[in-house]
Amino acid sequence: MVKANWVVAAIFAFLTPSAMADADIAAGMIKVSKGQVSILRAGVMLAGTVGARVYAADKIRTGANGSVGISLKDNTLLSAGPDSAISLDKFTFNRSTHAGAMSVGIKRGTLSVATGKIAKQTPESVDFHTPSSILGVRGTEFAIEVIANEDE
Repeated sequence: MVKANWVVAAIFAFLTPSAMADADIAAGMIKVSKGQVSILRAGVMLAGTVGARVYAADKIRTGANGSVGISLKDNTLLSAGPDSAISLDKFTFNRSTHAGAMSVGIKRGTLSVATGKIAKQTPESVDFHTPSSILGVRGTEFAIEVIANEDE
């Protein structure tokens, strides 16, 4: 019985770090940050500095003098200009097959996009949405501008 408990404990110890690592996999990182840039993650405001990791469900904000460049694991490049509010609502990516899914929200401001491997492999799995539209992507480069409603 003691030997069986030891085996179970060893298996659990081996699997637990792996499972925790999967939950902690960053979608990408900030490569360029100028002016005021912040990341809202799980209710905590973090500095959006160069090298900061970006995760699915993060909300990235730039101030009046801010801009940010984000490189995602599938080589998608996102560049947000001043007074922008974007959210990385969903991001999954398999480095071996290049399969995955991505959903990015743009609440206000500007976002320039150069799509990566997910859009090339499974373009139907990539979307960008604004308060009034949803854009499907078929592997390309494009820019989006959302003008904030004065009532907001």
